[in-house]
Amino acid sequence: MTELTPTLTASNLTKTIGHKTIVDSVSFELQQGEIFGFLGPNGAGKTTTIRMLVGLIRPTAGSVRICGYDIQQNFEDAMRCVGCIVENPDLYRFMTGRENLEHFARMLRVSNSEIERVADAVSLAHRLEQRVGTYSLGMRQRLGIAQALLGNPKLLILDEPANGLDPAGIREIRELLRRLAGEQQMSIFISSHLLAEIELTCDRVAIIHKGRILREGSVRDLISSRRDMELRVDDVPRASVIARERNLTFRTDGDRIWLAMEEADAPPLLSALAEAGVKIFHAQRRAQSLEEMFLEATGGETVD
Repeated sequence: MTELTPTLTASNLTKTIGHKTIVDSVSFELQQGEIFGFLGPNGAGKTTTIRMLVGLIRPTAGSVRICGYDIQQNFEDAMRCVGCIVENPDLYRFMTGRENLEHFARMLRVSNSEIERVADAVSLAHRLEQRVGTYSLGMRQRLGIAQALLGNPKLLILDEPANGLDPAGIREIRELLRRLAGEQQMSIFISSHLLAEIELTCDRVAIIHKGRILREGSVRDLISSRRDMELRVDDVPRASVIARERNLTFRTDGDRIWLAMEEADAPPLLSALAEAGVKIFHAQRRAQSLEEMFLEATGGETVD
């Protein structure tokens, strides 16, 4: 079986300005049909990384390959594979949705027949003749994505695609991106501060902090095995001693003890507590969310 070429490969990307390293040896890959979330607190290096990915700034070291093309050596070939929205969609509100798409189609030298395809893809075909100034924020975001889809790119790079949207608008964008990845096998790179939404939308994520990637992997793998175990017991001091002997992180409150632990460690712990004569009245596990994992990895810093 032939191994598919990754849609996007970042290899040891580094950006240094003066004596300060903004991005430090960042590497990751994005496969066909995959949605990849890129997370980090304010000043972590997210925007600088995105600008290097699309050739807006040159890396100090490292390389970017898109659909097999090195962007330094084959920039035009690489960029033909990319649709991108960095920050807000660049739209003309006094023009209709169709006129906006026609304008960008001319810039990209693609046929106007593409307009109907991308409008259908983002469910805006029925509103193309209306001025963009009458659109809701969610509709403008979808029109921006339609603009990025002109030319049928293999890779879509989106910076905060759900920023400022209400819950219904966020759900629309999520369903659109999942549909593009599933039906068209498009690779989608998302930078976002909406951690709960990233958890619902993305297949894999990377967390960048102070210019370096701290964790990377599938959302399932990063959060599925880690559990907070809540126990209500008759002897919290004794339970705490047993937890400490097992090098578990825990906190207590009244007759309850919460322990951060891997799922596989729970049965042996419960057995040890029972053997020590600690009565367990209640036991409940709770999966660690992506947000909790992010805060743990970054030392509590928030996402911008």
